[in-house]
Amino acid sequence: MRFDHAEDIRHITPLWEGERFPNGRPKVPADILRRMRKITLEEAWGPLWHHGYQFQFEGDFKIVHPERVTVGRAVTAVMVPSRPDLHETLLRYGHEQEGRKGFFNQWVIDQLEEDDVVVVDMFDKVFKGTYIGGNLGTAISTRTKRGGAVIWGGIRDNQQVVQIEDINVYYRGSDPTAIADVTMVGMNTPTRIGRAICLPGDVVLGTPAGVIFVPPHLAELVVVNAEKSQVRDIFGFVRLREGVYSTAQIDSNWPLALWNDFHEWFRTAEAAAEYRHLSWERELEDAKRREDEGPSHEVRL
Repeated sequence: MRFDHAEDIRHITPLWEGERFPNGRPKVPADILRRMRKITLEEAWGPLWHHGYQFQFEGDFKIVHPERVTVGRAVTAVMVPSRPDLHETLLRYGHEQEGRKGFFNQWVIDQLEEDDVVVVDMFDKVFKGTYIGGNLGTAISTRTKRGGAVIWGGIRDNQQVVQIEDINVYYRGSDPTAIADVTMVGMNTPTRIGRAICLPGDVVLGTPAGVIFVPPHLAELVVVNAEKSQVRDIFGFVRLREGVYSTAQIDSNWPLALWNDFHEWFRTAEAAAEYRHLSWERELEDAKRREDEGPSHEVRL
């Protein structure tokens, strides 16, 4: 059994066509991560659900900094209850064949890069299932800068961990015991977190409501869709306050005239400045096609 193996990681993430880390993990661009921090969980959830990714969200966590949004690239690990023969074999393999130091959880944290988030299936173990404490929490902060951890299990040293301001941790429970009686059987492999599945390189979006795992090949689509929804809402609020349109018109499938009004506002309005990297050619073409085909009464959801 190989840990963190590039060929295996590439094999399970074939839809990602962009840059990768040396270990094969998809490297979603930093600009997409930056933009992801400004969208809501629901804005990320919608496109994933409609593309058939219906097991990407889990909300049953405690959160170290519940007011904070956390975004990063997933580094995954799978732990199982300890069985002596398997445990000694894998621990020895990691030490002797792969040159790893310390215990299984330290192996994962030693691999972290900037903007990473550790995603760990601890099979909901809290007693002797404390994946991190103050020391490893500090190590995560040092390596990831603004990342964190999603742990389907426990943590310890909460009073120390909460003092680490630049990361966030999602976890199931707390206990003073150290991690014990567990064995890692996968590193940067598919990982189950409650009802959700996470792959290495997924974009982790952690919010006060829970965590959603965005497949890397859909990350840009999710961000663009969210940003378009946001700026359309800003325009809609402006025109509603001005009394130009009714709520029914704003919530409808916009006709070409309304799209043209939006497009002119989008080009010049200060409120739209941060969204001007977006293109609306497809939407304008669709509106023109609908006008040519006749009136429509669809409602925008």
